[in-house]
Amino acid sequence: MTPQPEPRATLSRRQRLLKTSDFKAVYGARARTGDGHVVVYARPNGLAVTRLGVSVGRGCGGAVRRNRIKRLLRETFRQARAAFPAGYDIVVVPLERAYAFAEVGRSLRALVPEAIRRCQAGAGPRGAADGRAK
Repeated sequence: MTPQPEPRATLSRRQRLLKTSDFKAVYGARARTGDGHVVVYARPNGLAVTRLGVSVGRGCGGAVRRNRIKRLLRETFRQARAAFPAGYDIVVVPLERAYAFAEVGRSLRALVPEAIRRCQAGAGPRGAADGRAK
């Protein structure tokens, strides 16, 4: 009997947000939270899988640095996704240039459940998601 190859340790296309309209829908839900390192947005997607989108702006550096940050965020999410409930779209926006793998892992493990909780509670008008009224 031939040994089966191990499954690839990646996020499949089904597990990622790829369309601009999907990102806009998550931003529009206005359920967000942050810790100074990253901001996490959440929205229910009605699917059996939680999908991740990463948006890294030019302020984080050149293309090489931005792509490294994206890879780091995707890998951190991939390793922690079993702890998150299924059925949500998550968008992660980094705010800094330098990241450590452990630091990002701690941030995501704390912020994703909080963003989902705020999403379930109903974010309401802009500003209500982070506890401030405008």
